[in-house]
Amino acid sequence: MVRFSEVQTGDVLPALEVPLRRSDLVRYAGASGDFNPIHYDERFAAEVGLPDVIAHGMLTMALAGRLVTGWTGDPGAVRHCGVRFTRPVVVEHDEGAVVELSGKVAAKNDDGTVRVTITARSAGQGVLGGASATVLLPE
Repeated sequence: MVRFSEVQTGDVLPALEVPLRRSDLVRYAGASGDFNPIHYDERFAAEVGLPDVIAHGMLTMALAGRLVTGWTGDPGAVRHCGVRFTRPVVVEHDEGAVVELSGKVAAKNDDGTVRVTITARSAGQGVLGGASATVLLPE
């Protein structure tokens, strides 16, 4: 478990790469109740102008949260997590997709919290903008 006293501004979180397959999207749809056809129907996705089926934005955000909770060792440490969805994660039929996540300690706050900036990329492009989390770490 990471401690507040051990963290320095600029510290880099361990990177996380998450492969996504269409079956992951089906499971996420079942768990979230989001059965929008852009997440499973290639024809529908094309009709609305998408290159292929795309991952749920909230799934991508959850992966950003997983990066942070993996670092803290405590999901309860997260006080805030926010992102902007800037580009969809295209999940091709055979190849799937990979979401690459990285993070950096941007600030140590006087209240014992740490702000982490998060970068999420897929197919060489950023998929989340302004992604950050604030976590409360033990002293």
